[in-house]
Amino acid sequence: MVEVITLLPLARKHKIVVCVLACYSIGFGAALTPIGEPLATIAISKLNQDFFFLLNLLGRFIIPAVVIIAALGAAYTVWAMRGQEKLDTSDIAATVEEETMSDDEEMEQETWKGIIIRALKVYLFVMALVFLGEGFYPLIDKYILVLDYRLLYWVNMISAILDNATLAAAEISVEMSILQIEAILMGLIIAGGMLIPGNIPNIISASKLRIGSKEWAKIGVPFGLVVMVIFYLILF
Repeated sequence: MVEVITLLPLARKHKIVVCVLACYSIGFGAALTPIGEPLATIAISKLNQDFFFLLNLLGRFIIPAVVIIAALGAAYTVWAMRGQEKLDTSDIAATVEEETMSDDEEMEQETWKGIIIRALKVYLFVMALVFLGEGFYPLIDKYILVLDYRLLYWVNMISAILDNATLAAAEISVEMSILQIEAILMGLIIAGGMLIPGNIPNIISASKLRIGSKEWAKIGVPFGLVVMVIFYLILF
């Protein structure tokens, strides 16, 4: 995704919007199976469920959302490119040249060593979260299980500033109702796209494209809040 966005003939501000929307789609889709992202891995582990549990539970919400967000991203890209076509030829050339030079200078070179190290870090991260989740069971039983599922949904907006897999490890319990599980997972998935620390795709994309926290928040937070409200009405 980062490679494609780098090559798009768009101004930087438009690339940031496309990147944020794409990361939302990745965050949604990755939650459908335990190999998609750490959040799904932790959820399946703590709930002692099979491979397709999350797909069966959340697929009817997530799959349409991925399609709609992808369509929004595509429509925005087409709109932005048409807007740039209205500029003078000299302005277009200068913009594309400036963006290309900037991307070439800033783009981090990928190596097999870097890929393997990153994979090992993610594995260790997930392993640590499994242990963390086991340690949180007494707190979950005492404080989380008694909370209303609608409150759990909004409380998990803190996923915007904390990795959603960490919160999943700290909150989810096999003794929860289906509504509580849906509320926690959907709150974490949606809010995880609001800010850079919320999800692994955000962190990697922002690092490679040199997107600042404020730049991401200007797009991610308003969009995420709208999606949170829409899904609150759909879910509850």
